[in-house]
Amino acid sequence: MKIGELARRSGLSAHTIRYYERIGLLPYADRDQSSQRDYDASILIWIEFLGRLRTTGMPIREMLRYAALRERGVSTEAERRELLEQHRERVRTHLAELQASLLALDTKIAGYAGLEQRMKDYDATPPQRRRKPAGTRTARAR
Repeated sequence: MKIGELARRSGLSAHTIRYYERIGLLPYADRDQSSQRDYDASILIWIEFLGRLRTTGMPIREMLRYAALRERGVSTEAERRELLEQHRERVRTHLAELQASLLALDTKIAGYAGLEQRMKDYDATPPQRRRKPAGTRTARAR
């Protein structure tokens, strides 16, 4: 498949695909007779996985390390697993932090929902206060 179709099917721009290829995240594509990139459809699975790593916040340097290990073959499976396990732990920690932040937001929003009710209760026209006529006030001792 040509780079345009790969871009369309993967959701990446052609520029990003070329960049990923240049830095080593994607293997170099075979070239056809006119020297255009010709990708195998299986690359879509790898691109999807890279997207998952990116979404979970894996730095590019670690993605590059994983890609290099993958390129070396089966003998690197233990290292790849370890790298992914470490990343998974960071993702879990981040998820816990996000959950705590979400709870704080929910609590604050619920407080504002209560505020609306309080505003309805307390914004009713207050009873009129009557002022004493001038000169009728009693002086207080200081």
